[in-house]
Amino acid sequence: MYNAYRFYVFTKPSAVLKDVKGGARHRKSNMSQQAVSKEKPVFTGPEADRLALRELLDSYSDAVNRRDPGALAASWTEDAVWTFRGLDQIGRDAIVSNWSQAMDGFEAVWFSAFPGSIAVDGDTAHMITHTFEYLKPVGAAPRLQSGIYEDRAVRLATGWHFAKRSFTPKEMTL
Repeated sequence: MYNAYRFYVFTKPSAVLKDVKGGARHRKSNMSQQAVSKEKPVFTGPEADRLALRELLDSYSDAVNRRDPGALAASWTEDAVWTFRGLDQIGRDAIVSNWSQAMDGFEAVWFSAFPGSIAVDGDTAHMITHTFEYLKPVGAAPRLQSGIYEDRAVRLATGWHFAKRSFTPKEMTL
């Protein structure tokens, strides 16, 4: 049996966290998340599918760190949508082209991601992915960025691929 868990969604700074089970309220400084408790497991669906989805996430992270557009392309469906900073990139080719152009603006990038939840329902999965990045722009000071992806992945004949990723960034000061 699973216990209640907290599901974090980015909202405004100094959001109030509410623990539904205990009724306690906590104010978190320098935090822009609101916790919503739900009585369901964080990870659902067949274990083999959840492992394959974790491998998709890890392969994506590796492609970013190696700056490998071919490997990055392999993680997306042909008609995928990537929402980044409020703009939609539609289609795998557009996603990879825009990502490659953006990577040209960095001397160094280190990208790490881990799942906050994976829910598999047949050939579709919904995931929450947390990220942490070190970014060194060309000719500028390095910066840190964290964020959350809301992901939808689909199973094709070639395995699991991202059909939609929507990213909400959070800049961090060094």
